[in-house]
Amino acid sequence: MKNYLLLSFLILILFNCKEKTINLDNNISFTVQKNLSYGNDPAQKLDLYIPKNKDSIKGIFVLIHGGGWKAGDKSNLNYFALSMMEKFPDYAFANINYRLADNTSFILPNQTNDIDNALGFLVKRLSKTKLNSQFILLGNSAGAHLSLLYGYNRLFDSKYRTKVKAIVNIVGPADLHDPNFANYTDYSFVQQHMIDITKPTPTDVTNLDIPNPVFWINETSPPTISFYGNRDQVIPLSQKKILDSVLNTNNVYNRSYEFSGGHLDWSNERNAPFVINSIYKFLKQVDKNKTL
Repeated sequence: MKNYLLLSFLILILFNCKEKTINLDNNISFTVQKNLSYGNDPAQKLDLYIPKNKDSIKGIFVLIHGGGWKAGDKSNLNYFALSMMEKFPDYAFANINYRLADNTSFILPNQTNDIDNALGFLVKRLSKTKLNSQFILLGNSAGAHLSLLYGYNRLFDSKYRTKVKAIVNIVGPADLHDPNFANYTDYSFVQQHMIDITKPTPTDVTNLDIPNPVFWINETSPPTISFYGNRDQVIPLSQKKILDSVLNTNNVYNRSYEFSGGHLDWSNERNAPFVINSIYKFLKQVDKNKTL
């Protein structure tokens, strides 16, 4: 992996100029299309990176930022995205924004709908390429929760959920009922703004279960790889154990890892190479499992 000082330099070039191409090591190049609108709301924008000089595209990483469901921006993952592109030069990457919740709006269904709309936009946008239209959802924190929920929840009207090949969960809350998660500083906001109760829901599923990823896991759920910090004061390490247990019970292929540090330390210079290499090995095994 190229050193992070060079990556920082590349980011400055890419995001402060109007360059259409980014060149990485080993003749790896991507065309860049920034702030594409996938919906009518100003927040519904994404940055798309398409590998150049490739006969085919193996799939699309969809990066979903964190920020407590009410903050954050796709630019938070620019740095990590470039590192991923070096390791996965045959994949396209979409780094998305979504509608944020506030005191007068809700997390759901807006944010999972935005993921679905973004996936649909990407399928159409890349329809003329030799694309394997399978998605790897990669989210951190709140974005990881949304990735898990979109991939697992069979209740949502998600047209493209079946195209999710795998989920990369980085410090995401997988069980909102975990008592340890109640220590989250914005827990009351999450309780009050997680789901719009004015929207119709099935009578046999409670509004507490709908947004809870582990509730929806079954044997058809996408393979999942997870990362949790051993000193995370935001998302407790108990989330890892809960998610692992439910995935294993349902025979869903999964791997999970602890990294050294707190909530934001997964992307630092020490941990990011481990995270990315683990994702690479995991997806290689997912591909192998599909051929067996």
